[in-house]
Amino acid sequence: MTNMLIIDDQKNIREGLQAMISQFPFEFNQLFTAANGLEALQLLRDHPIQLVITDIRMPDMDGLELMASAKENNMKVDFIIVSGYGEFNYAQRAIELGAKGYLLKPVKRDDLQTVVGHVLQEARTRQEISSSITLRAQETDRKELLTFMQGAGYDEAWIDQTERHNPRLWNSYRLCLLREERWINQSGASSTHGMEAVAYGVYGRQGCLCLQHGRHLILAVDASVDSSVLQAALQADQIDAILAMTAPLQGLQSLPDGYAGLMELHRHSYLFPDKRCITPAHIEGLEQQWQLPYEELYELFHQIGTKNSGKIAEGISKIFHKNVLRRYHVRYTQQLCRATVEMLEEYERFIRPYMGEEALDLDCLRNLFDYPGIRDYIQALQQQLLRLNQFYYDYKCSYRNTQDLNEAIRFIHENYHKPLDLAMVSNHVSLNYAYFSNLFKKNVGKGFAEYLRDVRLDKARRLLADTEYKIVEVTDMVGYENYKSFTRAFREVMGMQPTEYRELRKQERAIR
Repeated sequence: MTNMLIIDDQKNIREGLQAMISQFPFEFNQLFTAANGLEALQLLRDHPIQLVITDIRMPDMDGLELMASAKENNMKVDFIIVSGYGEFNYAQRAIELGAKGYLLKPVKRDDLQTVVGHVLQEARTRQEISSSITLRAQETDRKELLTFMQGAGYDEAWIDQTERHNPRLWNSYRLCLLREERWINQSGASSTHGMEAVAYGVYGRQGCLCLQHGRHLILAVDASVDSSVLQAALQADQIDAILAMTAPLQGLQSLPDGYAGLMELHRHSYLFPDKRCITPAHIEGLEQQWQLPYEELYELFHQIGTKNSGKIAEGISKIFHKNVLRRYHVRYTQQLCRATVEMLEEYERFIRPYMGEEALDLDCLRNLFDYPGIRDYIQALQQQLLRLNQFYYDYKCSYRNTQDLNEAIRFIHENYHKPLDLAMVSNHVSLNYAYFSNLFKKNVGKGFAEYLRDVRLDKARRLLADTEYKIVEVTDMVGYENYKSFTRAFREVMGMQPTEYRELRKQERAIR
């Protein structure tokens, strides 16, 4: 709201103007009065006054001297001048000094209301334009900082100029990511703006800068403030949020590397849902080398199609046990999730013709970070496994005459890495060679040789993508007699060499 000052050396005029203004449909916060320019100048120094109505000719300091002094001191004040008929030269000088309105004595009520209204409207318009320009400039600066943080190149001049905008912050800062702890399908609006308001309340405008909105809030914050202060403030506002916070950084040049480190912390926060704030200390010493537990996964999937749903749940809990996951870099968990989903896909491909309109929702399992935490992901994974188990069980109950075929398929999946042919498998299930061949193609939808090839190549793709075994070693591990026959089969199905496939998967992982 606006503060106003009325200046006139005659008390009755001051009081008359004050009485008229009090009846106008304008809202003023405070209304001050002064008898001369010196008194008025002191009031302008002591109070945030935006509008002044002043007589021109007064003792000690007249209206012109007051306006000149206010201008010299960069006071943001709008002046309306009041003068008599013989004072036109004074009025002209006042307008040159920036007066926004001019009134003749005796002042008429309607004229005064009109001038004051115009001046107030002009001030509001200036404020709106200034705010709009400031917001656009801030948004442009934030977008430039965001693209720089995410790896775009900017020259040294831009970096120096940006640092000068807030030298206190960029001298020593941390990057902070706030992720609201929400559950899948949880109703209610996001508290992103609420978290931002809390952060600015803790660090102040000079100690906090929002770099990114969206699913996550990323801030640059004053490194001298302990992270526990922000945690406490969020809890006081009843905002459940997970924080990831980097070590102190210095200079804008550190921003891109700091952002990469922040996203690493954010990804690892999924492995530590009990920690409200994760810092570099929490992920120091995590193992960077591992082998995925394929044998445990095979054992788990061997339970598919049985009544052992409890063992399936137990197997998932064992493979994805938090103490195991927290030993390794989060990439281990990502690869483990991907390997499990690929096995689900493999089993679903076989059962899909018998599922009717039912289907598994495997797309929901492709990205761990779509979930609030690892526990939610494991729960969703277990749900899909149990659904697959039920589909397989129903299928086996409906097609009991094909139990021998199921055993043959199980035998193939267990022995694909050995020399294997149709005769060996038909003998294993004690079926006539020709009968078994027809039964297999009718129920599986492809011949034995094609199915065995696909099983072997599925295993090969996984080994090429997730291990460092040489191509010749992979050849032997998936049951091919020689390197040449393996690469020929791989090229026919995939349209590329095994080495090209491995390089493609490495590039995909690097992008992620």
